[in-house]
Amino acid sequence: MAAVLQTEKLRKSFGALTVADGVDFRLEAGARHALIGPNGAGKTTFINMLTGALAPSGGRILLGGEDITRLPQARRVKRGIGRTFQINTLFRSLPVLDNVALAVAERLGTSNRMWKAASKFSEVKDETEELLVTLGLGADALTPVSDLPYGKQRLVEIAIALGMKPRVLLLDEPAAGVPSHESGRVIEVLDALPAEIAILIIEHDMDLVFRFAKRITVLAAGAVLMEGAPDEVAHDPRVRQVYLGELHA
Repeated sequence: MAAVLQTEKLRKSFGALTVADGVDFRLEAGARHALIGPNGAGKTTFINMLTGALAPSGGRILLGGEDITRLPQARRVKRGIGRTFQINTLFRSLPVLDNVALAVAERLGTSNRMWKAASKFSEVKDETEELLVTLGLGADALTPVSDLPYGKQRLVEIAIALGMKPRVLLLDEPAAGVPSHESGRVIEVLDALPAEIAILIIEHDMDLVFRFAKRITVLAAGAVLMEGAPDEVAHDPRVRQVYLGELHA
């Protein structure tokens, strides 16, 4: 299957410290892929390079076969890379509708006519409301983000990323800070996302990883330790050593 996103020998160093060491990685079209590894393995650094937030020291990044290694972050979003963050970056005083409408308006080109709120443009409002209903947030459209439980705030972040119609969705710990009784809803939303979107999650919650991912890449010390199906990863002795036996048996 063709790779929608690929890295070749991707490296990042800060002086003498190497945090990504020749990473070769493929994310196939429609993939449900997880990136795991112990703290300090280089996972967020790797995602930051994919999105353009951090320039690599060497290697290449390809999106749909096109070299985007030096492409600015905003242009990567336009080309179809969406992202959420480990700590949410929402406009907490604004309603859910307006948070998501800003992303939809940017994609539709309405943002250059922002003399009124993005959600006041009918084409933006209609698409935003449909997206919120799809993610189970329809009843929360007019609720300020600050009044939502944290699990729903994470879903708003996903809605914002989806508002840009990404080909690739990078989710940095989508369940971070979410109470266990709400994390199941995050999984339900991820499972229901359009099949054509390739999804890569970074996640420490192994229950979530093994329920979601069809393929898992394990990073350790900035390099790929192994990659495989969930069962292969769970039973690999090297992975067990890295995680001190904490993975599923």
